[in-house]
Amino acid sequence: MTKHPVDEGLPAGRLALLGLQHMSIMYAGSVAVPLIVGSALKLDPATIGLLVNADLLVAGIATVIQAVGIGKLLGIRLPVVAGATFSVVNPMILIASQYGLPAVYGAMLASGVFGLLIAKPFAKLIRFFPPLVTGTLLLVIGVSLLGPGAGLIAGNDPTAPDYAALSHILLAFGVLALLVLFTRVLRGFANQIGPLLALAIGLVIAIPMGLVHWDGLGAASWFGLASPFHFGAPTFPVAAVLSMCVVMLVTFTESTADMIAVGEITGRPPTDSDLARGLATDGFSAVLGGVMNSFPDTAFAQNVGLVRMTGVRSRWVVAVTGGILVLMGLVPKIGAFIAAIPQPVVGGVAVVMFAMVAAVGAQNLRKVEFSGNHNTFIVAVALGVGLLPAFAPKIFQHFPAWLQTICGSSITVAAVLAFTLNLLFNHLGGRREPDLLEAP
Repeated sequence: MTKHPVDEGLPAGRLALLGLQHMSIMYAGSVAVPLIVGSALKLDPATIGLLVNADLLVAGIATVIQAVGIGKLLGIRLPVVAGATFSVVNPMILIASQYGLPAVYGAMLASGVFGLLIAKPFAKLIRFFPPLVTGTLLLVIGVSLLGPGAGLIAGNDPTAPDYAALSHILLAFGVLALLVLFTRVLRGFANQIGPLLALAIGLVIAIPMGLVHWDGLGAASWFGLASPFHFGAPTFPVAAVLSMCVVMLVTFTESTADMIAVGEITGRPPTDSDLARGLATDGFSAVLGGVMNSFPDTAFAQNVGLVRMTGVRSRWVVAVTGGILVLMGLVPKIGAFIAAIPQPVVGGVAVVMFAMVAAVGAQNLRKVEFSGNHNTFIVAVALGVGLLPAFAPKIFQHFPAWLQTICGSSITVAAVLAFTLNLLFNHLGGRREPDLLEAP
């Protein structure tokens, strides 16, 4: 019996090359999360390096599980690459500022257990998350993260003497220009590693500018593993736990859309059970991230596009990607090196990555019928109210502290609104929006 292309093995050399290619696609987006969180919380370079290494390790483990699977419990067994979800950025920063980092990782642990418990029921409720909801969420995620992206370029303290320094702006735009050039001119694998090439050249340019500091790199060891609960024993404030559980629901929504897309591309549409195992892996990544000082993972949309573009459908390719990420996570010097990259260099690439998330959301919304229904209204309310915290971060400052933690994130607000309004207008006695599984 002929193997399905998803299960097909490839020669070792080709597997390694294609696995490296997937890593190059997701790398900049994944490490942007610890860089943004670390910068916002004013962590030192060594600690940011720790977050980066933990992020790579957990993402690698989750990617291997998604590709290979663990019995009937975990892993969708499709070429799905896992990486840190952007939706966790604002909630983590808010929770850390109010309760401290032990509360961040306590809430993450709790949300991971919550995710493991609801993965199967959530997979059966997929008809309530059509492209109308998923597209709106992705759009809000991308737009809301442009603020932190701008902070990487200009800085986060307007009173600082080097805030929005012309040299920093020009450096970031130079990196962005390189990315545009590489995307337009390069072909094949070289085209796919355009973001990494732009980062590397930007780093070289930044050295004579005095923006690169190697202190953390010299102090970091070559091999090692960050100690569990590095920031102390986890705590579990109710508001923080609720906020992270909402993030888990948003993560499930993101991952579901990407997993279904991969299934369509590879010719193996996922069943409810497949989806449940894939989502449970997201929950497991949050549990592991809570222990190892990392972040919850989701299926990365940019890698979905790579599967479509290359036509390589083997899940063993991304299993190799996961192995590469695990190895990178076990080498602290790599994290310290990444932490030494100047923020304007990272920002020049990050703003494009974030906007790409919004573009994927816009693509999802193209599947929605907007004539003769309230779908335009649903998008408008979720988008308008959801983005308020992104443009006016203190708009809910007079709310109770526990509610600020939840409402302070554009993504959580948009998720609640998009889901509830879609249910109200399209499922409770009204016209039903087509299922995500039925969407063309």
